[in-house]
Amino acid sequence: MRIFFSVGEPSGDQHAAHLIHELRKRNTAFEAVGYGGPAMREAGCELRFQLTKLAVMGFLRVVPLLRQFLALAKKAKQEFQADPPDAVVLVDFPGFNWWIARSAAKAGIPVYYYMPPQLWAWAPWRIKRVRKHIKHVLCALSFEHDWYAKRGVQATYVGHPFFDEVAEKQLDEDFVSQLIPQDGTRLVAVLPGSRRHEVERNFPLMLKTIERLAAKHSDAKFVIASYNEEQRELAEQLIADSCILNLPKMCMHVGQTSEIIQAADCCLMVSGSVSLELLARKTPGTVVYRLTRLHTTLRPVVIQCKYITLTNLIAGEEIMPEFVSSGPEEPTVESLFGVLDNWLSNPLKLERTKKQLAELADRVVLTGATGNAANVILQEQQSQARRTAA
Repeated sequence: MRIFFSVGEPSGDQHAAHLIHELRKRNTAFEAVGYGGPAMREAGCELRFQLTKLAVMGFLRVVPLLRQFLALAKKAKQEFQADPPDAVVLVDFPGFNWWIARSAAKAGIPVYYYMPPQLWAWAPWRIKRVRKHIKHVLCALSFEHDWYAKRGVQATYVGHPFFDEVAEKQLDEDFVSQLIPQDGTRLVAVLPGSRRHEVERNFPLMLKTIERLAAKHSDAKFVIASYNEEQRELAEQLIADSCILNLPKMCMHVGQTSEIIQAADCCLMVSGSVSLELLARKTPGTVVYRLTRLHTTLRPVVIQCKYITLTNLIAGEEIMPEFVSSGPEEPTVESLFGVLDNWLSNPLKLERTKKQLAELADRVVLTGATGNAANVILQEQQSQARRTAA
């Protein structure tokens, strides 16, 4: 059995790599090919192109890459016609993956959407595309399954793979121990995002928040988690360009986000799926997401839900204070500072937040999502093979 994957986000690369492992456990003859990232390659996927290099959001950022996206979509279409795989698995990245889904469906190839786009939040009208091109949606969130099912889409709630990955992650305990201050100093983790443009847009605002916190809490230590070496260099450049004279000395580490979250008393983070790791590790965090002008204009039209942070969506309440920012930075800096200052100044309030997270985690942090997704795909493929043979 051969499956073509199309994965464009760094987080999706991790999810797809775990899914490839689970599929191979169940079918030793399984082959993975397609578009993705380095984790998928390490898992044994034959990459046609490293699509995660093109991970961008927003129309203006996509335009310069449009020719390359079109060429990749055409290449996949040709492969589907000349040597069709048994199935196509998409992971998030909807702008590009709609093209892949359309070509696969026209070629008669079943398409599975694992970690589907959050249409219920920003583009409910695109449900027509799902009905037309997607055979089965594998949902990470229970309410997401209900939303798709009510709209006539075959959907299965499999759970969120992030929880599998957190449970399987072998932490560098020596590094965690080194991070935890031994003198009563509090540790604040800074998570600027996994995409370059997220770092560019949010990190300057985060630095202003850090400056204010350091001025009041001289005993606080700040540690920055970078997704890769390129983003570490970008963060260093943004610090140098900030002209903030009173920034504290900050440690910066690459590829050790999990250890930093585990060691931290609290986090300052950009909105993303990493909020689920904070939930699983019961580490309080406050969330920021800075909008472009276009996002600001469209937000009243496209945002259909109360929260942008997955942990808050799951909880149904703002358990992680979140701030969607546009216009002047100072009001958002003031809000972020207020939350973190409150936690650092009042240990009991920080403990109450940790208790809230722990109670939520006990209810929703369930493992087995990746295996569930693999089972659905394989069972349907086996059923299809039996029908074809008959």
